[in-house]
Amino acid sequence: MNKKELKQLACSIIDQNSDRIIDIGQQIFANPELGYKEHKTAALVEKIFDELNLPYTNKLALTGSKAVLKGKSDQVRVAVMGELDAVLCPEHPFADLETGAAHSCGHNAQIAGMLGAAIGLSNPKVADCLAGEVVFMAVPAEEPVEIEYRQRLRDQGLIEFLGGKQELIKIGALDDIDMTIMFHSTTRDAKVVVDGTSNGFIAKLIKYKGKEAHAGGAPHNGVNALNAAMIGLQGIHAQRETFRDDDCIRIHPIITKGGDLVNIVPADVRLETYVRGKTMDAVLLASKKVNNALKAGALAIGAEVEIIELPGFLPRENDKKLTQIFRANAVELVGADNVVTGSHGTGSSDIGDVMHLMPAIHPYVGGMTGSGHTKHYEVKDPYLAYVVPAKIMAMSVIDLLAEDARLGLEVKATEPKMTKEEYLKLWDNFINQK
Repeated sequence: MNKKELKQLACSIIDQNSDRIIDIGQQIFANPELGYKEHKTAALVEKIFDELNLPYTNKLALTGSKAVLKGKSDQVRVAVMGELDAVLCPEHPFADLETGAAHSCGHNAQIAGMLGAAIGLSNPKVADCLAGEVVFMAVPAEEPVEIEYRQRLRDQGLIEFLGGKQELIKIGALDDIDMTIMFHSTTRDAKVVVDGTSNGFIAKLIKYKGKEAHAGGAPHNGVNALNAAMIGLQGIHAQRETFRDDDCIRIHPIITKGGDLVNIVPADVRLETYVRGKTMDAVLLASKKVNNALKAGALAIGAEVEIIELPGFLPRENDKKLTQIFRANAVELVGADNVVTGSHGTGSSDIGDVMHLMPAIHPYVGGMTGSGHTKHYEVKDPYLAYVVPAKIMAMSVIDLLAEDARLGLEVKATEPKMTKEEYLKLWDNFINQK
């Protein structure tokens, strides 16, 4: 079969399984789990891999998995990724009552779309025509949240990075991958958004240490760590006018512990924050200003402060050749008027790290309503959210691996921005402020 016939067959198979794909997405939506804890979601993914007779490796970066669909050669390996985790949004109507986790970012759609593409491509009539291999990857912990919890995992030697893709890079799970395709959900009116860039960031875990005392009877004997933290936060605010607009700096700290009891002078106060920016040079410059402000808060009150630097994510920049392929298939499915070009976003994703090591794309597909990371974010159009991206990704894989993988080999020849060794050294330098 030629590429057009292969695409028609794969899309037909996906459509025949559309109810199943939507059910997968809705099951995950109803059972949200936070990063590095996605055990139920991982088990569901592995169940589908088993049903498709796809051999897989699991427990990668604690909860991730990697299944391989073999074609008629292995000269090109294309990864199709989906993210397992949810965010913390206790007020969401479908939030987990115990953990507060909710799929108010759409990763449930990513997993459904990834598995939908696997359903379409794993049919022997399609797979036997592919001159390469497709690697379906369920990735943990894209949302870099619960920083203190993840720092404990780091202290135990279980992980090194906040993000699951970064951890997969470190352990070598992406060493055999040539390029990566994935998507993210969106609430925009456009059905598909391609290209665009996003911020990178560095994370911080901040611990202010004061001295306990009776808050009513002898506050003069204490050192108020909460006051130190508040002055530190005001110092950060005083720096905001010094950030250049073009650098798109975003700093958004939270207090995760403000003390122990109301009648004890706070002696243990903890904060978490990101420092985001359009380039890592801008991030590092802003990070130094943030540290100066945090230290000034401690100095003013006579407290101590510990600032633990943690690797965040690198800025996102989509591969142009893969974007062109994805765009063409999206236009074929939803029409040119429903496909738009993205701009710069000030959020972040660990796919940016992957993009520095290989060609990769992170387009957006609609079907959602509400605002991301809020209680209003829900599925509006299940077919668009779950099934359409499965089709576009399957079609894009066929473009890459059909016809003796001519396009795949062309994309594979793209020079990466850095090697894996350079990447790991980069983050080591950042977190140690070298």
